[in-house]
Amino acid sequence: MKHYNIWISGSVQGVGFRFSTMQTAYRFGVLGFVQNMKDGIVYIEAEGEDDALYRFIQWCKRGPFGAKVDNVEVRDGEIKDFKAFDIISSRIVI
Repeated sequence: MKHYNIWISGSVQGVGFRFSTMQTAYRFGVLGFVQNMKDGIVYIEAEGEDDALYRFIQWCKRGPFGAKVDNVEVRDGEIKDFKAFDIISSRIVI
């Protein structure tokens, strides 16, 4: 089991990225959360087995239809023992 913190930049908000990320996480057996940040980045914390996380991150590099991913930054993190994969409310300041 590993934990990754993932930052995705590009045209990644307003294109269904969070919902598609949740669906993809469930498909691969990845747990954690996804949220939009106020700076336009999508932030993900993901936990799972090596192969599942590899496939999940490869998907993140493409994203859903309509997204244009410019950069994906992945860093190791501390295991948090997530029980599901959730969409967290946006951190967008208006």
